[in-house]
Amino acid sequence: MAKPKGGLTKWFKKEKWVDIASPKKKGKYQPCGRKSAKSSKRGYPKCVPLATAKKMTKAQIKSAVTRKRANPMSKVSTFKKRRK
Repeated sequence: MAKPKGGLTKWFKKEKWVDIASPKKKGKYQPCGRKSAKSSKRGYPKCVPLATAKKMTKAQIKSAVTRKRANPMSKVSTFKKRRK
């Protein structure tokens, strides 16, 4: 089977994606995804590009992870929209 050359694969590999829901020490993050949902101790991942993760505050990360884990099968925006 041939590997896909464009579309989502190309877009995903363009940047390094990390899981902001499970940070490592010294401000680093684990790679996006997980091996198995059943055997994993980690909660549902919230994946963002590394550049975006570095710009986010701790409060923004906590908010994004909470919203993603509340609705794991839906697309959740990284930044919550403010009301005027």
